[in-house]
Amino acid sequence: MQKRRRGIAVLLLMIMAVTILSGCAPDQNRYKIDYNHPSFFQQILVIPMVKLLDIFKDALGNYGLSILVLTFLVRLIVFPLTWKQQQSTQRMQEIQPEMMKIRKKYEKNPQKMQEETMKLFQKHNINPMAGCLPLLIQIPVLFAFYQAIMGNEHIKESSFLYLQLGSPDPYFILPLIAAFTTYLQFIVTGAQSNPQMKVMVWIMPVMIFFLAYQFPSALSLYWVYGNIFTIAQSLILQKLNKKEVKGATR
Repeated sequence: MQKRRRGIAVLLLMIMAVTILSGCAPDQNRYKIDYNHPSFFQQILVIPMVKLLDIFKDALGNYGLSILVLTFLVRLIVFPLTWKQQQSTQRMQEIQPEMMKIRKKYEKNPQKMQEETMKLFQKHNINPMAGCLPLLIQIPVLFAFYQAIMGNEHIKESSFLYLQLGSPDPYFILPLIAAFTTYLQFIVTGAQSNPQMKVMVWIMPVMIFFLAYQFPSALSLYWVYGNIFTIAQSLILQKLNKKEVKGATR
């Protein structure tokens, strides 16, 4: 029951985030930044993002590339969480045979099954919620990024490839890429092996698609860049972990 409640709690948080963001979409003027009297949230996240986007744009000549660099910086900041997530996911995969034995042995006693599963997690020093942390930490970053885009007239009026960064993708190409890379990210990171994350593997890509098709392309671009970084990072970490395991068995 505890495991199920945690999974439901994470799902509700994501639904709440999507609902809030969806409610923000129609009123773009609402997020104009008052630089003279900014809120605390704007001071610590939104305004620094606006300044960084402008700095990188001046250096690279395009806001599309500026978003790429800022995405890399954000991913670098949350790397410690991602590293822990990857380690937790790998351990979850390693103990799958033991978990299956527990489920089979106590299939008629859910409470005992939960107790034995938690003991197994404690034995192997596994936090089943670790896989959710990098995802949840991105929610305030998404809010801030949205405000940074809508509060910066230069970004709203800029283009990148065929995209108008301040408007949704009219051809739905970027939303589809955002949804697919979100799904691929879950698969590559092994989230499907975590019982608490299984539901997110299917729900998150759908949620991201519905967000991406109605929000500015700059926000969707940030999400796609982030997914690609996470996928590449996960593949690299998996190779490093395999080398460590081989080295330890020699």
